[in-house]
Amino acid sequence: MGCLLRLGCLFVLLCVGVVAWLTHDKWIARVSGTPPTVSSTPVWEPLTPEAGERGHRAIEALAKPTGPVFENLHAGEVASYVFQSVAKTIPTTADSAQAAVIGDALFVRAVVPVRALTGTGALGPLASLLNDRETLSFGGTFRVIRPGLSEFQVREIKLRDFKVPAGAVPRLLRQIDHGKRPEGVAADAIAVPTPASLGDVRIANGRVTLYKTTGAP
Repeated sequence: MGCLLRLGCLFVLLCVGVVAWLTHDKWIARVSGTPPTVSSTPVWEPLTPEAGERGHRAIEALAKPTGPVFENLHAGEVASYVFQSVAKTIPTTADSAQAAVIGDALFVRAVVPVRALTGTGALGPLASLLNDRETLSFGGTFRVIRPGLSEFQVREIKLRDFKVPAGAVPRLLRQIDHGKRPEGVAADAIAVPTPASLGDVRIANGRVTLYKTTGAP
């Protein structure tokens, strides 16, 4: 009987151990007071005229006297409006353009002809390693400079899996952004005309939030 009891206790302890391991993310969080880590993969959304129009309507709504004080937009809506309709920095020869919110930044990627990026020599020796068409991706954050003007400040640019050196980013952006650079726009940023009612832009939790400026009707 003593042996059977010992075996029974051992079996119970093993069961408790298995259950504790399977649910460790929950009970450790309760004991330590730290929420469990949730891993998520970026959701890439296509850039389309329809998404751009939804983004346009949301931005214009901020200017209305009875409009909302903020608007939450998906990555595809913001990127379609900004990079296709306003800033027009996505080459017309690009395809498979997509956008995603990753952390606190908006990322855009598209397959582009490399020759459209080599005019300034910003790619240096990297150009010889690339095919005729490659995936260009860039990520960054928005900053409202003054009423009517914002900028998309680029944190990184990649061609395929090659990261463009930080010192070459301004030259490459000049090649991508053919428009006149307004005063106050940083060398590593893309100028983005925006309504005067836009006061702030924040990126988090998989979305881009636009805020009406203080004092706007």
